[in-house]
Amino acid sequence: MGLTSTPTSPRARVSARGAPEFSVISRTLAALGGVLLALGLTACGGQSPAFTLVYTTLPAPPSPADAPALPGPPAPADAPALPAPADAPALPAPGPPEPSAPPASADRPLAIGPGAVDTVGGWLPDGVTLSPFESANPILSQLDPMLLRAVQEAAGSAQAQGIELRVTSGWRSTGFQQRLFDEAVLAYGSVEAAAEFVASSEASKHVTGQAIDIGPAEADRWLIANGNRFGLCQVYANEIWHFELVADAQGNCPPLRPNAAG
Repeated sequence: MGLTSTPTSPRARVSARGAPEFSVISRTLAALGGVLLALGLTACGGQSPAFTLVYTTLPAPPSPADAPALPGPPAPADAPALPAPADAPALPAPGPPEPSAPPASADRPLAIGPGAVDTVGGWLPDGVTLSPFESANPILSQLDPMLLRAVQEAAGSAQAQGIELRVTSGWRSTGFQQRLFDEAVLAYGSVEAAAEFVASSEASKHVTGQAIDIGPAEADRWLIANGNRFGLCQVYANEIWHFELVADAQGNCPPLRPNAAG
């Protein structure tokens, strides 16, 4: 029986034609791979070849000394110079606090302290007197109104007889009266001796507005003789100028006391 050729498909024909070419390349590559593998095993002493990692070292950052210098703040010498402590003005050393005046109250309306010397406190300069009708002055306006009215009536009656009554002292502040008493203590040497001539601020009728001093001496003598008609009486034997509104309804004055202490 003769051989009959079987038609080959196009894919089979391509594989048949290309088989010799691929076979040669594959064998060549296999041979080269074997040689390389043998060389690698020999170099590694029969062990599997090792893979070596290669590290790339980056350059180190510049040191602070190599960094460019930045501009800093101006040197202290460029700033304005401040004055030395020695140039500053010296402050005075603190002293003791000044005493304050006692607060005014209803019973002491114008108390101004022991060192006061002014008309508000009841002080008059030497040689200065007041008319009984100068009622705007605190020396008179702070008096008991009944006492002031009696003195004014007596002054009008004395004026008709050619006698002028002048006021040498009237109302006094607590502080001013205390100052007078302290000065009397220095002058007479003791509190007991001073009390015969000047009452303390607690005992003085001037502080309460219930006493008045009259001058000159001629006016004092007239008022001693005629003041009882107006309710006015001399109170202390050693003070012919000191008068208070103490006569009774019949115009009788109480017996004289020897002095402010008696």
